[in-house]
Amino acid sequence: MTASPTFVDGCDFCKLAQGRDQSAEVLAEGDEWVAFFPLDPATPGHTLIIPRSHVVNLWEIDSKLGCVLMDAVVAVGRGIQTALRPDGMNLITSAGSVAEQTIFHLHLHLVPRWQDDCFGQIWPTESKGDRGDLEQVAIRIRAALATIG
Repeated sequence: MTASPTFVDGCDFCKLAQGRDQSAEVLAEGDEWVAFFPLDPATPGHTLIIPRSHVVNLWEIDSKLGCVLMDAVVAVGRGIQTALRPDGMNLITSAGSVAEQTIFHLHLHLVPRWQDDCFGQIWPTESKGDRGDLEQVAIRIRAALATIG
């Protein structure tokens, strides 16, 4: 038995997931997700995939919803590849305002890419990390993973 989706009043993506907002071009949907074009796409075919239930970001979903969303990402991504034949594609999600999340309802961006598409690089050209700290960071992450199971 599937739990009823949770919605948050005032969340634009919850409204879209409920069918109360018809402003977006919906491409595909399932019982637990919706795929649609954003209002200001970065490239032709740029698509958002959201869960119907309100979840703030990727790190707050359960594994079942994670599997459902990833299946949707792969299916929609294959549709974009078949229809548009991009040179590449990014899958992007952000968690928190520092990571540039502006809508606090999980959304996964599928961004088709072409050579010289003016999207720009998504990675810094120089590493800002200190390789000397990697061992200590790895120890901390492994310990956290052991508690999460």
